[in-house]
Amino acid sequence: MSIQAMLSNDDLELRAKMQQFVASIPRQLLLDMDADKLRYPQEFLEQAGRQGVLGLRFDPKYGGSGLPWTAEMVALEEVGVLGTALGCLYSLVSIIGEAIDKFGTETQKEKYLKPMIAGTLGVAEGLTEPRGGSDFFAASTRARREGDTFYLTGQKRFVVGAEGADLFLIYGKVEGIADPKKAMTAFLVERSPEIKVAHSYGLMGTRGGGTGRIVFKNVPVPVENVLGGEAAIGNGTAVFNQMMIPERMTSAGAAVGMGRTGIEIAARYADRRRAFGKKIRQFEAVSFKIADSLTLLDAARALNYVTAQAIEAGGNAGKIRRLVSESKKFATETAWEVINHAMQVLGGIGYTNIFPVEKLLRDVRLITIWTGTNEIMDLVIQHEFYREFTKTPPRGRNVEADAAGAEFEEEKEYNE
Repeated sequence: MSIQAMLSNDDLELRAKMQQFVASIPRQLLLDMDADKLRYPQEFLEQAGRQGVLGLRFDPKYGGSGLPWTAEMVALEEVGVLGTALGCLYSLVSIIGEAIDKFGTETQKEKYLKPMIAGTLGVAEGLTEPRGGSDFFAASTRARREGDTFYLTGQKRFVVGAEGADLFLIYGKVEGIADPKKAMTAFLVERSPEIKVAHSYGLMGTRGGGTGRIVFKNVPVPVENVLGGEAAIGNGTAVFNQMMIPERMTSAGAAVGMGRTGIEIAARYADRRRAFGKKIRQFEAVSFKIADSLTLLDAARALNYVTAQAIEAGGNAGKIRRLVSESKKFATETAWEVINHAMQVLGGIGYTNIFPVEKLLRDVRLITIWTGTNEIMDLVIQHEFYREFTKTPPRGRNVEADAAGAEFEEEKEYNE
């Protein structure tokens, strides 16, 4: 493990606790979820709450453990072993919890954050819409105010927990505010008969999380359920920007666990399977895939950990956005590549359900898409780089001047 030397004794204890929790999850639960026999595993959240492994970063007065982001990365890697559906439901407490912890009123924290961390309140997030995915501000969900009540009308799709969550964090534009960034507001919407699940998706993987499209038609939401209260109307853009940290870091952390699981299965197989008179791990075509996978996972794990340290330290928001985007992109693409390596090592048997690698492959394909596609991560990375780079004078040696023809300035044409 590349960050082993960085882990504290508390981190090691947490890792052992998380491994024990993950090992306790019933095999049948995973099978029923993947077969779409179970649509929302409330018992998983309740078990996690009882064992005190939810909401690790939040204040103990709300039931959290007051741990840093670096500790959460340790926990997320272990939860990733369970696949993306349970990993997502586990992470939603961190994601929605971030919004309530950073922007919510004390009443909202007591009413919602506490039971979320206890595992008794399931949560979901309504972000993507049928006509808008990566373009967040193109959202068409509207909030019309009448007195002390807002009425939400619109649709959100790909909502993990649509079929089972008790509370939804919904972004909508308040009518009467022209600027979409100033109109965007975050609402805490309790499940009610007015919220309709219009469609439940047949997914390639990541099954069992109750993913669906939800429809709002004049759904009443009291002003007190604006995240942060009435004074926070129009604060949705700030909420969104903050929540992209846990959105993407939870994906990055769990991705390492998924990739690790896949390559460990393949490594055990390669040490047992024999061909041409020897173990197949003795063939370079196999052993090099193991080596490449281990290197990629160590690099992803280390980048995640450094990013977690940067989040804890605070400071330059642009640098943090860049690091978070790099972590999400690199870890999820690493997981995809490593699990493909694992399937190749297993050969034909890897394409069957004799081993869980085929499920891991189906699951992990999604994480390069959700919480901002990796192409969006590329846009963020280069944007934040250039924003700082173009304002920073050259540091250290001017290497351009070392070229043999450096003095021919007229050859350095920058304009049309």
